[in-house]
Amino acid sequence: MRSVSVVGVGQLPVRKQATASLRELGVRAAQLALEDAGVDRVAVLFAGNMLSDELQGQKHVATLIASEAGLHGIEALQVRAATATGAAALRMAYLAVASGDVELALAVGFEKMSTAPPTSALAKAMDAELEVPTGATLISQNADLMRAYLERYDVAYESFVNFAINAHRNATMNPYARFQSEISAKEVLESRIVNAPIRLFDCSPICDGAAAVVLAPTDAATAFTDYPVRVLTGTVATDWLRVEDRPEPLAVEAARLSAQKAYAQTGLTPDDVDFFEVHDAFSIMACLLLEAAGFAEQGHGWRLAAEGEIFREGRLPIATLGGLKARGHPIGATALYQTCEIVQQLTGQAGTNQLAHAEIGMLQSVGGAAATVLTHLFAA
Repeated sequence: MRSVSVVGVGQLPVRKQATASLRELGVRAAQLALEDAGVDRVAVLFAGNMLSDELQGQKHVATLIASEAGLHGIEALQVRAATATGAAALRMAYLAVASGDVELALAVGFEKMSTAPPTSALAKAMDAELEVPTGATLISQNADLMRAYLERYDVAYESFVNFAINAHRNATMNPYARFQSEISAKEVLESRIVNAPIRLFDCSPICDGAAAVVLAPTDAATAFTDYPVRVLTGTVATDWLRVEDRPEPLAVEAARLSAQKAYAQTGLTPDDVDFFEVHDAFSIMACLLLEAAGFAEQGHGWRLAAEGEIFREGRLPIATLGGLKARGHPIGATALYQTCEIVQQLTGQAGTNQLAHAEIGMLQSVGGAAATVLTHLFAA
């Protein structure tokens, strides 16, 4: 396997309701990434989209985007991993280049969630026969996890408020972010209950967006950009699909296994990671991933938030440009937005949000109720 680098990025502002169509979102993000890499063609395109067949009645979206973006004739495939779909597209592009099969690969993610209420479509990431008929949703599953966590470890809900506060604070200086204003602890605590104990500010928003990256072999990367960023590895692991089948639901085994694979393949440890673009679709999931990835002992992830260690000036900054919570979570594009943000941090282009020491960045993406988790590590 050869070394792979990001040589081009493209992202569109996340919106509550974009005026552009689904195809326009995907094509524009792809074009921006190609332009950033200084190329007009790649060998393969991997498209990340979870909901287009449900919300827009459109399947075959990889070939659609390739056709509309002027990439006629190339290999183009759609990739899905539920709510980790964007990360799956990134991993496929990484493997295509690392294997030596292609020289340039494009991963593009796009989602238009505003077309119709997506809750029922998102619920299909769970067991359609044994979970969905009971009324379970991804929100209810995360509410169950948070309730169990608060009870088991005797933690007050107030200990979680900094997850939302940090994300919104970081989003204020990100022009691509869905939300552009800070929030207070009071606002978090007084926000409406969505599914107890989860409140509105514990959840990422429904939104539209698109992002893309171009990958190339590291030894050729400077032909495309002066600031390549290496993709050190991309790993994936799974847990039991149904949460109730897991011996220890709060352990998030898929995240632990995926992170351990990534550490083993790179020789890195959690202490080497300078910042973490975490899948903070829900505050509880951010907490559980901090523990599963080795940054805190089980039952202590909330402390990193409560003690301010997740802020930009803290020991382990997370969601450095707003995260899923405040930048937004347009499913198929989410991990690709995070990749763009990691590139910004590692190349010193994160503006006001630039971290003082950013050499190793981690990305984790969660499919469903943590049934599938992908981990990517990056280095300047």
